[in-house]
Amino acid sequence: MWESGSEAGQEYGTGILTSSKHSVKTEGFVQRGHSWYVATDIPSDFLVQIGEANFHLHKYPLLSRSGKLNRIINESRDPDLNKIVMDDIPGGPGAFELAAKFCYGIAVDLTAGNISGLRCAAEYLEMTEDLEEGNLIFKTEAFLSYVVLSSWRDSIVVLKSCEKLSQWAENLQIVRRCSESIAWKACANPKGIKWSYTGRTAKISSPKWNNNVKDSSPSMNNQQVPNDWWFEDVSILRIDHFVRVITAIKVKGMRFELIGATIMHYATKWLPGLISETSITQGDEASISSISNSSTSTSGGTCWKGGLHMIVSGNKDESSSVQAKEQRMIIESLISIIPPQKDSVSCSFLLRLLRMANMLKVAPALVTELEKRVGMQFEQATLADLLIPCYEKSETMYDVDLAQRLVEHFLVQEQTENPSTQSFSENQIGGSNVNAKAKVARLVDSYLTEVSRDRNLSLTKFQVLAEALPESARTCDDGLYRAIDSYLKAHPTLSEYERKKLCRVMDCQKLSIDACMHAAQNERLPLRVVVQVLFSEQVKISNAIASSSVKSVDSHTQPMVINRKTLLEGTPYSFQEGWANAKKDINSLKFELESVKTKYLELQNDMESLQKQFDKMMLKQKQTSAWSSGWKKLSKLTKMTNVESHHGHGHGHGLSTKVPISEEQNRKTTRRWRNSIS
Repeated sequence: MWESGSEAGQEYGTGILTSSKHSVKTEGFVQRGHSWYVATDIPSDFLVQIGEANFHLHKYPLLSRSGKLNRIINESRDPDLNKIVMDDIPGGPGAFELAAKFCYGIAVDLTAGNISGLRCAAEYLEMTEDLEEGNLIFKTEAFLSYVVLSSWRDSIVVLKSCEKLSQWAENLQIVRRCSESIAWKACANPKGIKWSYTGRTAKISSPKWNNNVKDSSPSMNNQQVPNDWWFEDVSILRIDHFVRVITAIKVKGMRFELIGATIMHYATKWLPGLISETSITQGDEASISSISNSSTSTSGGTCWKGGLHMIVSGNKDESSSVQAKEQRMIIESLISIIPPQKDSVSCSFLLRLLRMANMLKVAPALVTELEKRVGMQFEQATLADLLIPCYEKSETMYDVDLAQRLVEHFLVQEQTENPSTQSFSENQIGGSNVNAKAKVARLVDSYLTEVSRDRNLSLTKFQVLAEALPESARTCDDGLYRAIDSYLKAHPTLSEYERKKLCRVMDCQKLSIDACMHAAQNERLPLRVVVQVLFSEQVKISNAIASSSVKSVDSHTQPMVINRKTLLEGTPYSFQEGWANAKKDINSLKFELESVKTKYLELQNDMESLQKQFDKMMLKQKQTSAWSSGWKKLSKLTKMTNVESHHGHGHGHGLSTKVPISEEQNRKTTRRWRNSIS
């Protein structure tokens, strides 16, 4: 820093003030208990009482320099007034003691720790130039302007000391001037200033700004200055002063990434519950007290007592309510100063802040603003941060409604940023250009799988969240199938209609082969859904066989070369590896197709045998039922598939894609399958 006295001159550099006139010869003040006495032969004739402190002084030195005391005594009807109470003096007894010493001509040592209180006390006592040239207001102002504001460390200390002076320091512009001084030094280019770094282990760890070349070694001058050198210093400030500093830094034009990093650093220091919400044991009290000691609260000098474990455990004592109120104010202030740019803070930080905001019941408007900020970068979220408990009166364990609102904010933001682009881009080799919607879709599927284990989760909430994203966001519905299967496990009492309604959110044609194999053997799924899965798999097998036969003819033609060249340009670093993996996938797909065909034929044989047994039973009973009509429909489908299978074997191509029915019937059958899926 610019050291005290290096630029301020002899008078202010020493930090010692004395009055130019001496009315009473004294050697100083003597303290006895809560009373102060002047060490002089002249008996005191005036008592100033401030709280429990009593100052036995003399009228003349005080009246000659204090306009307030002059006015009080002159306006008093008692000429022998010898006692006055001044409990409201800023800075308390300590500031008044320094002011009284100045009146007696005793040397006063000015420091960054006492200058703000003494300046406010001088204003309160009206120690102006009208009473004496070079009075206390003038000299404290000079020390602030020439010494404190030119020093980084002193500006931080003075701004910290202003927390106990409240409105006085604000009205005298001490807070504003110190905030602007800190902002200017934080935004200044360190290359133009000789640099020496003091480290971060000290209570106020800060760099030293010094214009004197002799005080800086060459090794220090060449040291690279870290971008976050000022984070720790400004994080010791109270939240309202921190907001003033950040606001001033924004005006100076600092990068929004650094401002966001500062806010996250401050939140980590003052909101320990932001990191972990687990209950804190006695073994952790030492680490919490270290944070608390460095962060003094506003009223009464009380300290922060760590994280939110007291609130979570249900402690209703007064200290817990005060702590919750203070932390609520911190969260609301931090939300208001987060830069509007997208990546100024991480999505994980926003979700953790949102969790605490819901817990502490922050203002709804600010919570909505925070939810919109999460929606801006929702594709960066993780499942652990998204699992936010429901703090309102609700039957569900997790706040599913909040997750749905976040998805809606994400979709609105996507539509605002890309109104003319397609909703989903085609997959590319290596997954280098994965769409943001695809990431959110995978996150939502994982979230649904986790929350579906809650037996109190209604089917409507599950279905609404699953259908919140457009169909184009999911190229594969395996994650959605896992969530549905998990919900069916946790809710075994669902009716047949409810199970069918649940499965409508899934598209059977988007399931992988592994998922289809699992679904075909899943007893929890409705029988109709199992048939749909098998039918869609048959269609995919037929299409794969037909496309593979066409590609085998033109495997070495020019269009394939052009296609490979295009893929090579799209993924220059992983093309060879991706192409090798693609060949392996093609070979494995062929084996899987053969196994699926075998299992499908076995299933057809089983269905035929079941049909024969059922027909025998029906002959004995000689009556029909809705169940038999259903089996007859299934029998027609089986026979129709058998005709298709025999026709395919006659041509030597396995399963054929042709069905011996009219085109109109084919369209109706396809429409019925599609409607049943949706």
